[in-house]
Amino acid sequence: MSLDPPHRRKNLLTGEWVLVSPQRMNRPWQGERKSTAAAARASHDPDCYLCPGNLRSGGQHNPAYDAVFTFANDFPALEARETSPVEPGGFFQEMPARGEARVICYSPDHSATLAGMEDPQRRAVIEEWCRLSAELGARWDHVQIFENKGAMMGASSPHPHGQVWASDYVPTLVEREDACQRKADGSLLANVIAAEDEASERIVASNAHWQAVVPHWAAWPFEVLLIARDDVRRLEELTYDARDALAAILGRVLTAYDRLFLTDFPYSMGWHGAPHALGEDCAHWRLHAHFYPPLLRSAEIRKHMVGFELLAETQRDLTPEAAAERLRRLM
Repeated sequence: MSLDPPHRRKNLLTGEWVLVSPQRMNRPWQGERKSTAAAARASHDPDCYLCPGNLRSGGQHNPAYDAVFTFANDFPALEARETSPVEPGGFFQEMPARGEARVICYSPDHSATLAGMEDPQRRAVIEEWCRLSAELGARWDHVQIFENKGAMMGASSPHPHGQVWASDYVPTLVEREDACQRKADGSLLANVIAAEDEASERIVASNAHWQAVVPHWAAWPFEVLLIARDDVRRLEELTYDARDALAAILGRVLTAYDRLFLTDFPYSMGWHGAPHALGEDCAHWRLHAHFYPPLLRSAEIRKHMVGFELLAETQRDLTPEAAAERLRRLM
């Protein structure tokens, strides 16, 4: 099989480089293998701390909710309370960090997933994302909405849910994206959309309001970048039609993920919008979401960021073009 030679690609959003080594897809594998067969989940689990009516780990009872349900995280990574200021100076540096964290239960159905929902159900989750971005963004510098799906990605519960962490600072990766978009000629991600539309080989799915691609610089095997075609900076700016279109394209992409290895596909995903700390100084931003799934060759074999990746720079075997083609075939 003819393969491209090893080469490096630049991540335009962060400025980092990725080593692409397509020839390694032919190497034998005698590494980690494990069964991923999962028992069918009931629609309600009496032991699940996210199901309606159940007792949460923090001691609160969930209401008998019948739609999307959001609550303050019982074990938040950030707290809103004031802390003592850090004394300046010294060799080691630190700074206070404040914020708040919430959990979003996508559905009362314990067995549901975003991929398996109907568009109206996904639309309800999108509405909650938009609402929380606006509400928390009025108080905090940055609002990070994300989902860890599957035990492989560290999800503490199989119940369909995501999280929101709002902070009084702009996190490191978002700062890098802000800097790269700010110095670009025009809108960086609008330029990416135009270039990907022309190339077409990395597009997974597309509609009038969204483009889903395996980005040219993808680090994870089946990574997807979902970019708003409309000139919007934050979730709350999305129009009614754009929210409908988002529900539809999410269904297509996530269903393709599940079909790829015939498994309930694990991933981490998250939204990047202009930090609210920027106020109106965000014309360079374009709303987008990242999907980082770990699986590489099958439901049993995942990509490990180890060795060279930890010590030197990110590396991938499967080219983004080959990954996009495989996902497109499953639409």
